[in-house]
Amino acid sequence: MKNKRKIIYWFLLIVWMIGIFIMSNQPAQISDSQSEGVINILSAIGINMNGIFGQLTNFIVRKCAHFLEYMVLSLLAFNVFKLYFNIRRVIFVTVAFVFLYACSDEIHQLFVLGREGAFRDVIIDTVGGITLILINLFRMHIVGKFNEDK
Repeated sequence: MKNKRKIIYWFLLIVWMIGIFIMSNQPAQISDSQSEGVINILSAIGINMNGIFGQLTNFIVRKCAHFLEYMVLSLLAFNVFKLYFNIRRVIFVTVAFVFLYACSDEIHQLFVLGREGAFRDVIIDTVGGITLILINLFRMHIVGKFNEDK
């Protein structure tokens, strides 16, 4: 059972990393149109992002996507590293992993048509990863307290 879990956790992490790579490999025009698609979907359900943020809307949607995709990366990496390390090391290794993958992703974008590598995005990605770790630790603490009460 433990080997099956290990395989699943590694598989999910690798698939997500490939997904990030593929998204980063898209030229700026395609990436921009995807952000516009999200804005249109939000508008269709009654959330007028353009009315709220104006010309910053596309930028905000793109940065939220960075934040969220690296939250997921952090979750998947956290699950993998939990199989090998104690919780303190898991936290350190997960943050380092997310930061280094974000750096490699931004370097990769330097070679994609119309894209740029931005350290600002590395920070957003890493903060997304750290946020997930904090949520995970809070959840583990609450569940631990809940189990102690039983």
